[in-house]
Amino acid sequence: MAERERPELDDTDRRILEELSADARQSVTALAAKVHISRAHAYERIRRLHNQGVVLRYTAVIDPARAGLEASAYVTVRLKQNTWPSLCVKLRKIPQVQHIALVGGTFDVMLLVRARGTAELRDVIFDRIQPMPEVVDTQTFLIFEDVDVRG
Repeated sequence: MAERERPELDDTDRRILEELSADARQSVTALAAKVHISRAHAYERIRRLHNQGVVLRYTAVIDPARAGLEASAYVTVRLKQNTWPSLCVKLRKIPQVQHIALVGGTFDVMLLVRARGTAELRDVIFDRIQPMPEVVDTQTFLIFEDVDVRG
C-alpha cells in the first residue's frame, strides 16, 4: 500500500477504532461483543487495520504529573528552509519530546515537551533544541493544567 494511500473504512472499522481508543487492553471477544460481530471477524479486521497502518501501536495514557513529569510546555519552532527531515530525526531522539507536529502558520513545528521539573525543561529547550542548526527560533508556552478529553 502506498505511504499516503488511505484505506476504505466502514462503520464497523470505525467502531472497532473507537473501542480500541477507549480501551486497547480489552479482549477481542469483548470488543467483538460491543461492535456486534464475531470474535474471528473482529480479529481479522484488527489485523487488517494493523497491516494497513491505521492502527500503529497500543500504548498507555499516562498522567504526567503522577508520573513525575511536573513541567510541561508547548514549544513552537521556526525552521531553516528544507531542514524538516533532519530536525525530525533529531527531535525524536529527545525523550522529553512527546509529540512533534509539522504545522502551517507563523511557525513550522509544534512540540509537546514534558520534564521532571523546570530545570530539566529549560535544559531540553535551551541546551538541546535551540542549538540545533535547523532551528531559527523557538517560543515556549508553559502548560499549567492538562485536560485529556478522551476520558
